[in-house]
Amino acid sequence: MPKTRVPQTLTEIEIKLLKLKEEHRQIETLLSDKKNPILDPFLLRRLKKEKLILKDQIQKIMNQLTPNIIA
Repeated sequence: MPKTRVPQTLTEIEIKLLKLKEEHRQIETLLSDKKNPILDPFLLRRLKKEKLILKDQIQKIMNQLTPNIIA
């Protein structure tokens, strides 16, 4: 019996998670660019703070998506 493929659709929260991860990755790329370092301390601080905020938001969504199983 052939298996039929069920199309998987992403929920709104999964789409938001992907967007947040992409933003986090972009900021990480900016911060780790050795050829073009960020010299402005205010911009550097703002980017690091934004990266931490994104990380917190990503973790919050991951906690919502992961079932809380108490053993």
